[in-house]
Amino acid sequence: MKDVTEFWDLSIPLRFGGEQPNAYGVERANSEPVRAGSLVGDTRLGGSVNFEQYTFIPHCNGTHTECVGHLTHARISIRNCLKDVFMEAALISVEPETDREGGDLLITREAIAKCVAAADAGATDALIIRTRPNDESKLTRQYGTEADGAMRIPPYFTTDAIRSIVARGVRHLLCDLPSIDRIYDEGKLINHRIFWNVEEGSFEVNAETRINCTITELIYVPDHIADGRYMLNLQIAPFDSDCAPSRPILMRNE
Repeated sequence: MKDVTEFWDLSIPLRFGGEQPNAYGVERANSEPVRAGSLVGDTRLGGSVNFEQYTFIPHCNGTHTECVGHLTHARISIRNCLKDVFMEAALISVEPETDREGGDLLITREAIAKCVAAADAGATDALIIRTRPNDESKLTRQYGTEADGAMRIPPYFTTDAIRSIVARGVRHLLCDLPSIDRIYDEGKLINHRIFWNVEEGSFEVNAETRINCTITELIYVPDHIADGRYMLNLQIAPFDSDCAPSRPILMRNE
């Protein structure tokens, strides 16, 4: 039996009303006490209990896991797509490369192959990608908002990189980015479609769609966790929706 007393939580805590990551400049996750007549759900305001309403956008306010329902007209639920409880996983650290034409930072097929080989990762059910540089500013980073007159475009994967990940048999892709696609790509989401095998421009699944595969974004992997092979327990909130807040738990594969 595996020793699960040592593990690492790769999710970013969602601090309602506090500092938090954000993608696309959407409204921040927030909480407020429920009020019903003379009753108030805040002990600091004289209430008997804390009883709050939470408002947030899973795709943008923190660590989340999504399924192919992110793309489709059909309302496909992450609860029905995520079938794996424990899975073999590989953690790699990738240095994005600057695109000579557009200047964007890209995660390439070659970089992934090099890192997988260096980590002796081999074939795994899940691939966890930590981007460099890596620091705790990722816990509260604002993605896609204007800064100093320029748009902040975070790194993203090339289409060849995603094809290579699919070819490796990876069913669950996790990364510390707000999207595996360019954050502003005119809504094409080409990489998402490649990963799930949905035709470009389509909003329908097909016979070859990778229905039980998932993408997890906005994780954070501290530097003290070494690249290599692990076991992963990918926990999600029981939302009947295309996306849910998640808690990826990494454990030693021994």
